[in-house]
Amino acid sequence: MLSLAAPHCLAQEVRKSRFVAHAAPVADEDEALAFIGDKRDATATHNCWAWRIGERYRFHDDGEPGGTAGRPILAAIDGQGLDQVAVLVIRWFGGIKLGAGGLLRAYGGIAAECLRTAERRTVIPMCEMELRCGFEHTGVAHTLMQQHQAHKIGENYQADGLLIRLSLPAAMQQPLADALRDATRGQAHLLIADDENP
Repeated sequence: MLSLAAPHCLAQEVRKSRFVAHAAPVADEDEALAFIGDKRDATATHNCWAWRIGERYRFHDDGEPGGTAGRPILAAIDGQGLDQVAVLVIRWFGGIKLGAGGLLRAYGGIAAECLRTAERRTVIPMCEMELRCGFEHTGVAHTLMQQHQAHKIGENYQADGLLIRLSLPAAMQQPLADALRDATRGQAHLLIADDENP
């Protein structure tokens, strides 16, 4: 999976309208909306945007005819196979109407060019899990976590053992679960994280 390595910006003029595209990597919806809010320009005619994070996405036309701005920006993100990306395209109207087709090409085109010229990085899908084990297995649990690229987020001591909240690459989830089962004879368990625990 690919995302952007850093924020990127590109400006173009289309029939006297000025367009500026801002793109950035984002981890979640709050970060996407914060980026858009930070970069939007109140003096502009339109601030249109889109973001994609995994299966979730949103787009906004900001007063342009429906489907002529936000959707082509999202199509530019998807067309380049990017994830965890937000794009804001700002337009200052130059006096010449572009029509629906012209708007689609302008918004989609500058978004695609901005993304195409941005530096990219590979994103490793991560997941949060809970590891439950008796006190006698904490040493082996920590060793196996390290071997499977798991990072401890928090831990909670309970009457019957330890609960460790961890983050690890999604591809390591099953190998870690198997290794824990084998090393503890089924007494340590890796479960999907419960948000009510630490």
